[in-house]
Amino acid sequence: MKHLVFYICFLFSLNFYTQNVQVDSQTYSPQQLIEDILINSSCITNVNVTNVIGGNFNGTDQSYGYFNANGSSFPFQSGIVLSTGKLSNVQGPNTSLSDDNALNWGGDADLEAILNENNTTNATIIEFDFTSEASQISFRYIFASEEYRINNANTCKYSDLFGFLIKKVGDTQYTNIALIPNTQTPVKVTTVHPDIPNGCQEQNQTYFGSWNNSTAPINFNGQTAILTATANTIPNETYHVKLVIADEQNYRYDSAVFLEAGSFKFSTDLGADRLIATNNPLCDNETLVLDAFQTNATSYKWSKNGIEIIGETNNTYTVVDAGTYNVEVTLQGSCISYGEINIEYASSLQTTPCFLDFCDNDTDGITFFDLHVVDPYFTLPGNPLLQVVNYFLTANDATQNINPIPNPNSFINTTPMQVVFARLENDYGCFAVETLTLRANYTNSSITTFDACDDDGDGYTSFNLNELRLQIQPEVSQNVPITFYSTYSDAANHTNQLSDSYINTSAFTQNIYVKAKDVFCELFTSITLNVNTPPQLLPEEEILYCLNSYPLAITLNSGLLNGTGNNPTYQWFLNNVALAATSESISINETGIYTVLVTFSNTCSASRNIIVTASEKATITQNDVSVVELSENNSVTINTSNLGNGTYEFALREVGSSFIDYQSEPVFNNVKPGFYTIYIQNSICGITTIDISVIGHSKYFTPNNDGFNDYWQIKGLNTNNQPNSIIFIYDRYGKLIKQLAANSIGWDGTFNGKILPTDDYWFKVILEDGRVYSGHFTLKR
Repeated sequence: MKHLVFYICFLFSLNFYTQNVQVDSQTYSPQQLIEDILINSSCITNVNVTNVIGGNFNGTDQSYGYFNANGSSFPFQSGIVLSTGKLSNVQGPNTSLSDDNALNWGGDADLEAILNENNTTNATIIEFDFTSEASQISFRYIFASEEYRINNANTCKYSDLFGFLIKKVGDTQYTNIALIPNTQTPVKVTTVHPDIPNGCQEQNQTYFGSWNNSTAPINFNGQTAILTATANTIPNETYHVKLVIADEQNYRYDSAVFLEAGSFKFSTDLGADRLIATNNPLCDNETLVLDAFQTNATSYKWSKNGIEIIGETNNTYTVVDAGTYNVEVTLQGSCISYGEINIEYASSLQTTPCFLDFCDNDTDGITFFDLHVVDPYFTLPGNPLLQVVNYFLTANDATQNINPIPNPNSFINTTPMQVVFARLENDYGCFAVETLTLRANYTNSSITTFDACDDDGDGYTSFNLNELRLQIQPEVSQNVPITFYSTYSDAANHTNQLSDSYINTSAFTQNIYVKAKDVFCELFTSITLNVNTPPQLLPEEEILYCLNSYPLAITLNSGLLNGTGNNPTYQWFLNNVALAATSESISINETGIYTVLVTFSNTCSASRNIIVTASEKATITQNDVSVVELSENNSVTINTSNLGNGTYEFALREVGSSFIDYQSEPVFNNVKPGFYTIYIQNSICGITTIDISVIGHSKYFTPNNDGFNDYWQIKGLNTNNQPNSIIFIYDRYGKLIKQLAANSIGWDGTFNGKILPTDDYWFKVILEDGRVYSGHFTLKR
């Protein structure tokens, strides 16, 4: 019947909330909360709630009760919850501060004693007894609190307290099992949180669940991940449990602990998870024996990654590879104790033998060695970082980590080419043993770096190793060959020598090795090649300077694109002659080829040219304009040879028109007779104009007084253009009809006041410059 009540309440609660945890402080008694919801197992008997304490809210609410995830994202579907405030303030969303108090709501001395704290208040307590058949019990829980405050240093200082206290009935001393896994550290806000900027470093961040925003399904600022409380028990003994949570110092900023329904069950301890994230994975080729022994067990069943391991029925199982391993231990009767452990393996350790060469002044092969010089060279790129722990005389001592060489910084070899052994360990305690061969005939160089400038920004460039050789040469005997290698092994074995023109294979920085053979001592050291960033400049450009604006100046800029942080310096040149200018830009009023050299503090430099070319406004006279007129195809041609320096565009605008259309060609065809203005434009210096006329005549006219084409005339003549020209008009028989002046309005088609008929008429023009033109036109009525 208890289960039926639980099911009905679950359906009832769904009608009121969606996507948020729902709580219920009235339906279940404390006995039901513990026996039917938290435990709900016939294998755990004699469950008896002995004490309950919580806040007095006048019977309308409690500080403990039942919760249901209600389809939200909360990790537990249901369970019981204990709070330091009202239960109604537990359910989401997280849009208000849970900050409750109640009359005469005190703290708990047992909690203070076991956590070594004081001044607790608002303690919610449920105590109960139980008996089990297993040697271990566990349950899952989540701790949540308003005292989790994101990016707030108070998260580092304040925390409410809670504990899961357990003892055998009759004993006086409790044990707290609400601990950080594999530690004795209590779970609190101050012991489980991420890094807090300007506050404190992360603490056990692996076990932190989340910061909660306004969409969270519970009304607390933060929460832990799912944690497991585990207690060792003696089968069939009765134990007393005290679940307690309390505010610390004052009632402000409430907290709560959620216990998952049905999670109070038998468990089998297989040991702590062996994970990379917790720095304790198994090492390569390491095995681990899992032991699930319980005194009253009747059978064992093992599985890996959810799949039963057929034939494994013993209480032990040997792990040889990664996975999630589970065991089901059947106890007397039908009760089952579950155990789980997650196993990860660290990457296999990759090492390489090393050689160490020191200068041997007496050529006997015996000298002092600083063994730690080669510490960085045992590991290969891309493998986990290994640290040399110690050096040993034998491989067995290195494996057992016994009898290390006592003076590795000043070790004297006992035989030429002696081999000693390095023990290397990673952060997980995994180790490898590698050989170190001691060769007593080498020295070092004072040259540690060699720089070159990048040529295209990709971190790779060509190094002239012969220049490096010249720097090293004073440190070795004359005429001793100096050779370079890309790896320690190649250098040690004098193989794969680098050419003098060498392109680095690792972007921006790379170690190479140098050796110089000599009779008594061989230089052997590493040198770092550095690829430095050069200035990046705009490409070469051409700029026009208008001579008409002299002495006004224009500004030239270096065009540097990547100067930030590189401390650039500038030097300017004009036609390869250095100028005094040393700034990023200069003002100039002289043509020529300007060059700027930009140099960074890393000695890399680049240059670019700015070609300043003279340009000027066009100059033009009437003699520079050739006009073909009084023809079927009148044209205007501009002689460009006398215009000046510059690139020009040309336009021909008829007087009275506002339309100007520029073209690159200085020739205009099919020009109607009339008066024009020539425009010559230089985009830098401006526009020059000159007026011209194109002489011609109309082919016909219609003297009907409609205001259009009522007069015939020679166009392009006026008082300014050949004003003394004379025009004669004849009929078709050669009779003189009319004589006109150059500035005449034209002939109206009459003779002595008489209107002449439609016909062809002839004309002759005697221009002032002596030219004579004749032709004919039509009078239309």
